[in-house]
Amino acid sequence: MLSHCASVLAGLLLFLCWSLVGSICPSVCSCSRGHRVVDCSSRSLRRLPPGLQHNIRSLNLSYNSLQGVGSQLSHYGHLRTLDLSYNHLDRLPSALPRALWELHAAGNQLRSLDKNDTAYHWNLQVLDLSANELERVVFINNTLPSLHTLNLSHNRFWTVPTNMPHNVEIVDVSHNYLVQILSGSLDRLHRLARFYLHANRFSWVPEGVFDLLTGLEVMTLGDNPWACEEEENITRLLQWAEKSHALILGCPCYTRPTCGQAHVATPGGEWHYASYTEQPLGADARELEHDGPPIRAAVVTSGYLAKSALLEPGTYEDEEDQRLLAWTATSSNEQSTYTSTTTRPRSTAKRPKNGKARSKGHRLTAQNPQFVTLNVLLTVAALTAQLDFFH
Repeated sequence: MLSHCASVLAGLLLFLCWSLVGSICPSVCSCSRGHRVVDCSSRSLRRLPPGLQHNIRSLNLSYNSLQGVGSQLSHYGHLRTLDLSYNHLDRLPSALPRALWELHAAGNQLRSLDKNDTAYHWNLQVLDLSANELERVVFINNTLPSLHTLNLSHNRFWTVPTNMPHNVEIVDVSHNYLVQILSGSLDRLHRLARFYLHANRFSWVPEGVFDLLTGLEVMTLGDNPWACEEEENITRLLQWAEKSHALILGCPCYTRPTCGQAHVATPGGEWHYASYTEQPLGADARELEHDGPPIRAAVVTSGYLAKSALLEPGTYEDEEDQRLLAWTATSSNEQSTYTSTTTRPRSTAKRPKNGKARSKGHRLTAQNPQFVTLNVLLTVAALTAQLDFFH
């Protein structure tokens, strides 16, 4: 009996020792959730830190000096979220774990994405390659079947990438050098709901190029040099935008701030979207002074700068307005799903001034002299009572 108890005790001690050894956190990192969520960001790392456990689920290596990690990450078969943003990578690491759900590699020096870089990532849901130097990406048909968010903003594309994964729901290609969309290249994207094309160099698009985007909810077209003098081409685009069930921000040629379903939701045209549209003759709307009512929409930005292509929440007085317009790709309740695990640089866009709130506060005192008089009398009475007490 004693020998049996001793063997059981020895087994428990051995298991305890193994658990302790298996949960060691690298000294340069911080760990949580049983040491399976590892944060090694902003540590000036030039290579992977030693001591990473085989069963980690989240690894943040952003804001370091990594130039490459080779195939070292292939050993972490349980890894779900990997953040390599803001390093010095010129290509994606080879042999990444196939269990990945999210891959963030914004702010590196990537120039191309080859077919083998993503060919075997069946589980990948979020791919953020914004703020790189990408000029081309190659997707193979029927790969990345689980991908729903693709951020390629702030790169160097001239043509909207073709063969994008057919189940993708959010695509951000804003702030590139895009001049064309190949006919038929979007026809398979029936689930695409949010398509950000603002801040590019489009002057026209082929007729019917958006017709098969049946799931479209939001599209941004502002801040593009549309060829408004070519009436035949631009008229077809405007007609599509007017009939679209989606919310189109930045109607071409400054015809109106919004198209599509926005007309139903904006009686009186009280919302101002100068940031999404271009004035005639190519004037940059972001540099124009605003003389009308308070601006309610911030300048459109990309995902990695703030919230992907989005409006600043919290600036609307009416709850229904805020619900309609807070169409961000990254809501506050979904940070782990749609955004990087790191804090990104703030947008250079100026936040809209809430002038109406300030003016209301001013009227509270300026237009209510009785309120001011009452405050003065109460103050004098309090001082008099204190003087009588000391005497």
